Amino acid sequence: MTQQHASPDAATSGARTLDDEFTERLTAHIVEHVSLDRKATIEPETNLLLTGLVDSLGVMLIIDWIEGDLGISIHPGDVVLENFLTVQAMVDFARTQ
Repeated sequence: MTQQHASPDAATSGARTLDDEFTERLTAHIVEHVSLDRKATIEPETNLLLTGLVDSLGVMLIIDWIEGDLGISIHPGDVVLENFLTVQAMVDFARTQ
């Protein structure tokens, strides 16, 4: 997948970024296909595990989706709580891949 980067002017002017778009796609995927409560509102900082919205199988489904969406491979050693606790943590982690 080819990624485009927003210009510095776009980032400072409040323009949508790839992170915004990825966050929306990821959140929609979690709500529609992974969440144990399809009516829940998931914000970027919602603790998905503590709230019970996502279980360990759900995390694996999310990882599979991220790999497919971004065309990356996530190393098993990177599958740790701090990388997959919230949508924002996932976005931050994906940005480093």
